[in-house]
Amino acid sequence: MSRVVVVSGASAGVGRATARAFAAGGCSVGLLGRNREALENARREVDEAGGKGLVLEADVSDASAVEAAAERAEAELGPIDAWINVAMAALLSPLSETSADDFRRVTEVTYLGFVHGTMAALKRMRPRDAGVVVQVGSALAYRSIPLQASYCGAKFATRGFTDSVRVELRHDGSKVHITMVQLPGHNTPQFDHVKTTLSCHPKPVPPIFQPEVAADAVVWASEHRRREVWVGAPTYKTILGGFLAPALADRYLARTNYEDQQADVPIEPGRPDNLYAPLPGDPGSRGIFDDEAKARSLAWDLSRHRRVVGLCAAAAAAAAGVAIKAGCLRRN
Repeated sequence: MSRVVVVSGASAGVGRATARAFAAGGCSVGLLGRNREALENARREVDEAGGKGLVLEADVSDASAVEAAAERAEAELGPIDAWINVAMAALLSPLSETSADDFRRVTEVTYLGFVHGTMAALKRMRPRDAGVVVQVGSALAYRSIPLQASYCGAKFATRGFTDSVRVELRHDGSKVHITMVQLPGHNTPQFDHVKTTLSCHPKPVPPIFQPEVAADAVVWASEHRRREVWVGAPTYKTILGGFLAPALADRYLARTNYEDQQADVPIEPGRPDNLYAPLPGDPGSRGIFDDEAKARSLAWDLSRHRRVVGLCAAAAAAAAGVAIKAGCLRRN
Protein backbone atom coordinates (compact mmCIF):
# COMPACT_ATOMS: atom_id res chain seq x y z
CA MET A 1 0.00 0.00 0.00
CA SER A 2 1.26 3.50 -0.83
CA ARG A 3 2.68 5.45 2.08
CA VAL A 4 2.00 9.07 2.99
CA VAL A 5 5.19 11.04 3.54
CA VAL A 6 5.83 14.67 4.48
CA VAL A 7 9.19 16.16 3.48
CA SER A 8 10.24 19.51 4.88
CA GLY A 9 12.64 21.55 2.78
CA ALA A 10 11.09 19.95 -0.30
CA SER A 11 11.58 22.96 -2.57
CA ALA A 12 15.31 22.37 -3.20
CA GLY A 13 18.38 20.26 -2.64
CA VAL A 14 18.23 17.04 -0.65
CA GLY A 15 14.57 17.62 0.25
CA ARG A 16 13.58 17.97 -3.40
CA ALA A 17 15.50 14.84 -4.39
CA THR A 18 14.02 12.95 -1.44
CA ALA A 19 10.48 13.86 -2.48
CA ARG A 20 11.14 12.45 -5.97
CA ALA A 21 12.66 9.29 -4.51
CA PHE A 22 9.57 8.61 -2.40
CA ALA A 23 7.33 9.37 -5.36
CA ALA A 24 9.17 6.77 -7.44
CA GLY A 25 7.91 4.22 -4.92
CA GLY A 26 4.32 5.37 -5.38
CA CYS A 27 4.09 7.46 -2.21
CA SER A 28 1.89 10.46 -1.62
CA VAL A 29 4.21 13.30 -0.64
CA GLY A 30 3.44 16.45 1.31
CA LEU A 31 5.91 19.08 0.11
CA LEU A 32 6.67 21.46 2.95
CA GLY A 33 8.67 24.64 2.30
CA ARG A 34 8.64 28.42 1.75
CA ASN A 35 9.09 28.81 -2.02
CA ARG A 36 5.67 28.43 -3.68
CA GLU A 37 7.03 28.36 -7.24
CA ALA A 38 9.62 25.70 -6.42
CA LEU A 39 7.09 23.65 -4.47
CA GLU A 40 4.66 23.66 -7.41
CA ASN A 41 7.44 22.39 -9.66
CA ALA A 42 8.35 19.77 -7.08
CA ARG A 43 4.71 18.67 -7.02
CA ARG A 44 4.79 18.16 -10.80
CA GLU A 45 7.96 16.10 -10.47
CA VAL A 46 6.35 13.96 -7.78
CA ASP A 47 3.27 13.37 -9.92
CA GLU A 48 5.39 12.51 -12.97
CA ALA A 49 7.48 10.08 -10.92
CA GLY A 50 4.40 8.06 -9.94
CA GLY A 51 3.39 9.64 -6.66
CA LYS A 52 0.89 12.25 -5.58
CA GLY A 53 2.18 15.64 -4.48
CA LEU A 54 0.63 18.20 -2.16
CA VAL A 55 2.10 21.68 -1.70
CA LEU A 56 2.32 22.72 1.96
CA GLU A 57 3.68 26.26 2.01
CA ALA A 58 5.08 27.04 5.46
CA ASP A 59 8.18 28.25 7.28
CA VAL A 60 9.35 25.48 9.61
CA SER A 61 10.45 28.02 12.21
CA ASP A 62 6.73 28.72 12.78
CA ALA A 63 5.38 25.88 14.92
CA SER A 64 1.74 26.74 14.26
CA ALA A 65 2.34 26.76 10.50
CA VAL A 66 3.98 23.32 10.66
CA GLU A 67 1.09 21.99 12.73
CA ALA A 68 -1.41 23.36 10.19
CA ALA A 69 0.57 21.76 7.35
CA ALA A 70 0.47 18.38 9.11
CA GLU A 71 -3.26 18.69 9.64
CA ARG A 72 -3.83 19.50 5.97
CA ALA A 73 -1.57 16.65 4.84
CA GLU A 74 -3.62 14.12 6.79
CA ALA A 75 -6.91 15.63 5.63
CA GLU A 76 -5.96 15.46 1.95
CA LEU A 77 -3.51 12.54 1.72
CA GLY A 78 -4.31 10.34 4.71
CA PRO A 79 -2.48 9.32 7.90
CA ILE A 80 1.20 10.27 7.79
CA ASP A 81 3.45 7.22 7.73
CA ALA A 82 6.80 9.02 7.54
CA TRP A 83 7.89 12.55 8.35
CA ILE A 84 11.24 13.65 6.92
CA ASN A 85 12.88 16.72 8.45
CA VAL A 86 15.28 18.24 5.91
CA ALA A 87 14.67 22.01 5.90
CA MET A 88 17.73 24.01 6.86
CA ALA A 89 19.30 27.44 6.82
CA ALA A 90 22.98 28.22 7.09
CA LEU A 91 25.45 31.05 7.40
CA LEU A 92 29.05 30.82 6.22
CA SER A 93 30.91 33.34 8.30
CA PRO A 94 33.38 33.52 11.18
CA LEU A 95 31.59 34.09 14.47
CA SER A 96 33.27 37.49 14.73
CA GLU A 97 31.37 38.55 11.58
CA THR A 98 28.03 36.98 12.58
CA SER A 99 25.12 38.94 13.98
CA ALA A 100 22.99 37.60 16.82
CA ASP A 101 19.87 37.87 14.63
CA ASP A 102 21.42 35.76 11.86
CA PHE A 103 22.63 33.17 14.37
CA ARG A 104 19.15 32.99 15.86
CA ARG A 105 17.55 32.57 12.44
CA VAL A 106 19.77 29.61 11.53
CA THR A 107 18.93 28.01 14.87
CA GLU A 108 15.20 28.58 14.48
CA VAL A 109 15.12 26.89 11.07
CA THR A 110 17.80 24.21 11.32
CA TYR A 111 17.14 23.12 14.89
CA LEU A 112 13.68 24.31 15.95
CA GLY A 113 12.30 23.46 12.51
CA PHE A 114 13.18 19.82 13.23
CA VAL A 115 11.62 20.09 16.68
CA HIS A 116 8.40 21.51 15.25
CA GLY A 117 8.23 18.84 12.55
CA THR A 118 8.87 16.05 15.04
CA MET A 119 6.21 17.34 17.41
CA ALA A 120 3.62 17.58 14.63
CA ALA A 121 4.47 14.08 13.41
CA LEU A 122 4.45 12.40 16.83
CA LYS A 123 1.16 14.05 17.75
CA ARG A 124 -0.39 11.93 15.00
CA MET A 125 1.82 8.84 15.05
CA ARG A 126 1.84 8.06 18.76
CA PRO A 127 -1.93 7.46 19.09
CA ARG A 128 -1.72 5.08 16.11
CA ASP A 129 1.47 3.50 17.50
CA ALA A 130 3.01 3.56 14.03
CA GLY A 131 5.19 5.76 11.89
CA VAL A 132 8.75 6.96 11.43
CA VAL A 133 10.50 10.30 11.76
CA VAL A 134 13.74 10.75 9.83
CA GLN A 135 16.05 13.58 10.85
CA VAL A 136 18.38 14.46 7.98
CA GLY A 137 21.57 15.40 9.75
CA SER A 138 25.22 15.75 8.93
CA ALA A 139 28.65 14.56 9.95
CA LEU A 140 28.77 18.07 11.42
CA ALA A 141 26.38 16.84 14.12
CA TYR A 142 29.48 15.17 15.60
CA ARG A 143 32.46 17.19 14.36
CA SER A 144 32.17 20.97 14.02
CA ILE A 145 34.06 22.95 11.39
CA PRO A 146 34.96 26.62 11.12
CA LEU A 147 32.72 29.20 9.41
CA GLN A 148 29.55 27.29 10.31
CA ALA A 149 29.17 27.66 14.08
CA SER A 150 25.42 28.30 13.85
CA TYR A 151 24.75 25.33 11.55
CA CYS A 152 27.00 22.93 13.48
CA GLY A 153 25.43 24.01 16.77
CA ALA A 154 21.96 23.34 15.35
CA LYS A 155 22.97 19.89 14.10
CA PHE A 156 24.49 18.98 17.49
CA ALA A 157 21.28 20.17 19.14
CA THR A 158 19.15 18.09 16.78
CA ARG A 159 21.14 14.98 17.63
CA GLY A 160 20.68 15.60 21.34
CA PHE A 161 16.98 16.25 20.89
CA THR A 162 16.54 13.12 18.80
CA ASP A 163 18.36 10.93 21.32
CA SER A 164 16.07 12.21 24.07
CA VAL A 165 12.89 11.59 22.08
CA ARG A 166 14.10 8.13 21.10
CA VAL A 167 14.50 7.17 24.76
CA GLU A 168 11.06 8.54 25.60
CA LEU A 169 9.49 6.43 22.85
CA ARG A 170 11.33 3.36 24.12
CA HIS A 171 10.21 4.05 27.70
CA ASP A 172 6.59 4.19 26.53
CA GLY A 173 6.92 0.99 24.52
CA SER A 174 5.99 2.90 21.38
CA LYS A 175 6.40 1.35 17.96
CA VAL A 176 7.03 4.77 16.43
CA HIS A 177 10.61 4.93 15.18
CA ILE A 178 12.95 7.94 15.03
CA THR A 179 16.28 7.89 13.26
CA MET A 180 19.00 10.20 11.98
CA VAL A 181 20.75 10.12 8.61
CA GLN A 182 24.17 11.76 8.83
CA LEU A 183 25.39 13.11 5.50
CA PRO A 184 28.63 14.34 3.91
CA GLY A 185 28.74 17.39 1.63
CA HIS A 186 26.24 17.44 -1.24
CA ASN A 187 25.90 19.43 -4.44
CA THR A 188 22.80 21.44 -3.55
CA PRO A 189 21.71 25.00 -4.39
CA GLN A 190 22.16 26.15 -0.80
CA PHE A 191 25.70 27.22 -1.63
CA ASP A 192 24.37 29.53 -4.35
CA HIS A 193 22.02 31.31 -1.94
CA VAL A 194 23.51 30.93 1.55
CA LYS A 195 24.29 34.12 3.43
CA THR A 196 28.04 34.63 3.73
CA THR A 197 30.73 37.16 4.51
CA LEU A 198 33.28 35.22 2.46
CA SER A 199 34.78 36.81 -0.64
CA CYS A 200 34.53 33.62 -2.72
CA HIS A 201 31.62 31.33 -3.62
CA PRO A 202 30.83 28.89 -0.77
CA LYS A 203 31.10 25.19 -1.51
CA PRO A 204 30.60 21.89 0.31
CA VAL A 205 33.70 20.29 1.76
CA PRO A 206 34.97 17.70 -0.77
CA PRO A 207 34.39 14.94 -1.67
CA ILE A 208 30.97 16.07 -2.83
CA PHE A 209 27.97 13.86 -3.62
CA GLN A 210 24.83 14.44 -5.64
CA PRO A 211 21.64 14.92 -3.58
CA GLU A 212 20.17 11.72 -4.99
CA VAL A 213 22.68 9.77 -2.88
CA ALA A 214 21.23 11.36 0.24
CA ALA A 215 17.67 10.81 -0.99
CA ASP A 216 18.31 7.10 -1.46
CA ALA A 217 19.62 6.85 2.10
CA VAL A 218 16.64 8.74 3.53
CA VAL A 219 14.13 6.45 1.82
CA TRP A 220 16.06 3.42 3.02
CA ALA A 221 16.19 4.77 6.58
CA SER A 222 12.43 5.28 6.56
CA GLU A 223 11.95 1.58 5.78
CA HIS A 224 14.50 0.06 8.21
CA ARG A 225 14.62 0.42 11.96
CA ARG A 226 18.26 1.48 12.16
CA ARG A 227 19.08 3.81 15.06
CA GLU A 228 21.28 5.98 12.89
CA VAL A 229 22.58 5.88 9.32
CA TRP A 230 25.95 7.26 8.20
CA VAL A 231 26.25 7.98 4.50
CA GLY A 232 29.55 7.98 2.65
CA ALA A 233 33.18 7.44 3.60
CA PRO A 234 33.66 11.16 4.44
CA THR A 235 31.01 10.87 7.16
CA TYR A 236 32.79 7.90 8.76
CA LYS A 237 36.12 9.67 8.46
CA THR A 238 34.82 12.93 9.95
CA ILE A 239 32.95 11.40 12.88
CA LEU A 240 35.44 8.70 13.82
CA GLY A 241 38.45 10.92 13.21
CA GLY A 242 36.98 13.46 15.60
CA PHE A 243 36.48 10.78 18.24
CA LEU A 244 39.97 9.30 17.87
CA ALA A 245 42.04 12.47 17.57
CA PRO A 246 40.01 15.59 18.34
CA ALA A 247 42.99 17.87 18.95
CA LEU A 248 44.66 16.81 15.71
CA ALA A 249 41.35 17.29 13.91
CA ASP A 250 41.14 20.83 15.31
CA ARG A 251 44.59 21.64 13.94
CA TYR A 252 43.87 20.05 10.58
CA LEU A 253 40.55 21.83 10.13
CA ALA A 254 42.00 25.16 11.22
CA ARG A 255 44.65 24.86 8.51
CA THR A 256 42.49 23.52 5.67
CA ASN A 257 38.79 24.17 6.12
CA TYR A 258 38.59 27.86 5.32
CA GLU A 259 39.97 27.07 1.86
CA ASP A 260 37.98 23.83 1.49
CA GLN A 261 34.69 25.71 1.89
CA GLN A 262 35.37 28.26 -0.86
CA ALA A 263 35.44 27.82 -4.61
CA ASP A 264 37.83 29.87 -6.72
CA VAL A 265 34.96 32.12 -7.81
CA PRO A 266 34.74 35.66 -6.37
CA ILE A 267 31.36 36.96 -5.24
CA GLU A 268 30.15 40.49 -4.70
CA PRO A 269 29.59 41.63 -1.10
CA GLY A 270 25.94 41.76 -0.15
CA ARG A 271 24.77 39.23 -2.74
CA PRO A 272 21.11 38.15 -2.28
CA ASP A 273 20.56 35.27 0.13
CA ASN A 274 17.64 33.18 1.36
CA LEU A 275 18.22 33.27 5.11
CA TYR A 276 15.02 35.13 5.93
CA ALA A 277 12.95 34.65 2.78
CA PRO A 278 13.15 32.55 -0.39
CA LEU A 279 14.66 34.12 -3.48
CA PRO A 280 12.63 34.31 -6.71
CA GLY A 281 12.77 31.33 -9.05
CA ASP A 282 13.17 27.60 -8.66
CA PRO A 283 16.63 26.49 -7.45
CA GLY A 284 16.00 22.77 -8.18
CA SER A 285 17.84 20.00 -6.40
CA ARG A 286 21.42 20.40 -7.65
CA GLY A 287 23.99 23.15 -7.30
CA ILE A 288 26.90 24.24 -9.51
CA PHE A 289 29.35 21.49 -8.59
CA ASP A 290 28.18 18.77 -10.99
CA ASP A 291 31.71 18.27 -12.32
CA GLU A 292 32.96 17.30 -8.85
CA ALA A 293 29.92 15.55 -7.40
CA LYS A 294 29.75 11.77 -7.19
CA ALA A 295 26.53 10.02 -8.18
CA ARG A 296 27.22 7.01 -5.97
CA SER A 297 28.83 6.17 -2.64
CA LEU A 298 30.39 2.74 -2.30
CA ALA A 299 30.62 3.21 1.45
CA TRP A 300 26.87 3.84 1.61
CA ASP A 301 26.21 0.75 -0.51
CA LEU A 302 28.26 -1.29 1.95
CA SER A 303 26.86 0.27 5.11
CA ARG A 304 23.35 -0.98 4.37
CA HIS A 305 24.64 -4.41 5.36
CA ARG A 306 25.28 -4.73 9.09
CA ARG A 307 27.94 -7.40 8.70
CA VAL A 308 30.33 -5.03 6.96
CA VAL A 309 29.63 -1.92 9.01
CA GLY A 310 32.26 -2.84 11.58
CA LEU A 311 34.87 -3.43 8.88
CA CYS A 312 34.04 -0.12 7.18
CA ALA A 313 34.19 1.74 10.48
CA ALA A 314 37.58 0.28 11.38
CA ALA A 315 39.01 1.07 7.95
CA ALA A 316 37.59 4.60 7.99
CA ALA A 317 38.94 5.24 11.47
CA ALA A 318 42.40 4.10 10.45
CA ALA A 319 42.29 6.23 7.32
CA ALA A 320 41.06 9.23 9.29
CA GLY A 321 43.90 8.97 11.77
CA VAL A 322 46.49 8.68 9.02
CA ALA A 323 44.98 11.55 7.04
CA ILE A 324 44.81 13.91 10.01
CA LYS A 325 48.37 13.14 11.11
CA ALA A 326 49.70 13.43 7.58
CA GLY A 327 47.91 16.73 7.09
CA CYS A 328 49.35 18.14 10.29
CA LEU A 329 52.88 16.93 9.48
CA ARG A 330 52.73 18.47 5.98
CA ARG A 331 51.84 21.82 7.47
CA ASN A 332 54.42 21.83 10.27
